[in-house]
Amino acid sequence: MFEELEGKGLIIHHWDTDGISSAKLLIEKLKEKDIDNKTPELGNYFLTNKELKEFEKNDFIIIADMSLPEKNVLRLSKNAKVMIFDHHLGKIIKNVFHHNPILKGEDPYKYPSASWIVNDYLENDVNLYAILGVIGDYEEKIKQNKEFYEIIQKFCKEKNLSFEDLHKMVYLLDSNYKIGDKKAVENAPYILLNTIDPHEILENKKWNRNLKNLDKEINEILNEKNEEINGIIVKKINTPYNIISTVTRKISWSSKKNTVVVNSGFFDDKDQIYMRSTKSAEPMIKRGKDLGLKCGGKKEVLGAIVPKEKTQDFLSELINYLKS
Repeated sequence: MFEELEGKGLIIHHWDTDGISSAKLLIEKLKEKDIDNKTPELGNYFLTNKELKEFEKNDFIIIADMSLPEKNVLRLSKNAKVMIFDHHLGKIIKNVFHHNPILKGEDPYKYPSASWIVNDYLENDVNLYAILGVIGDYEEKIKQNKEFYEIIQKFCKEKNLSFEDLHKMVYLLDSNYKIGDKKAVENAPYILLNTIDPHEILENKKWNRNLKNLDKEINEILNEKNEEINGIIVKKINTPYNIISTVTRKISWSSKKNTVVVNSGFFDDKDQIYMRSTKSAEPMIKRGKDLGLKCGGKKEVLGAIVPKEKTQDFLSELINYLKS
């Protein structure tokens, strides 16, 4: 499949560790090709018209770890050969090569990250970057997945690393998008390509400075009192950092309660909404899309970007869904 790709290429990838790791694996595979990589404007789960005009000039495009709107993908596919490697909920886009085992009914716990799916498709051995994507999306919770935790433990033993080392690598890589540094996100796959010793990631001075600032902001937010509605934690925050997924994850996992977080400080005219639940998020992801919102997610996660005037209505719908 990759041998057929000709001309100028582009990888569009998510901004987190899973997306960065997936991009690294793909760039490495395609090193003989003329290829670049981009992430969408941070916080956007869609491509702007400006991005579409720029990206559609390529001959082939690979989308990794992003469930972009079908309209975006079909527009790109008019002039370019498009391939998608993903594990998010959505629907199969038939006009392109769409490799997402989850959409074909496979068990999400067997495909916990896009990096794992990419690595599996490339027929690589288990490696640091396939695993970093997994830990990036599941963190400590991956220990509940016996099959994958055994793979991770074996890898750590072979490479003289600990689970905590890998966990910190994820936080360091994620620090780039969380502070809003898009260029650093797009440069990260190349840093990983040139990394000989995994400990170089742990010692990256810039990423460690990022992490120190982020930890301070996150801890201040987590120390604030949470609102609770019918056993559902609802937290409203106002931060310029892109940390809503981290905050939601930490609250949800520590409280073991359904959690919805709204951040009004990242965009000027829109709010970020993030939900983690014990119920399937799929009906509300579909509902968000039906309402015309930029919305996506996985089995237990919903992320949405909502015009400020529509935030309260959608928040109410989420709470009612979780209550029912």
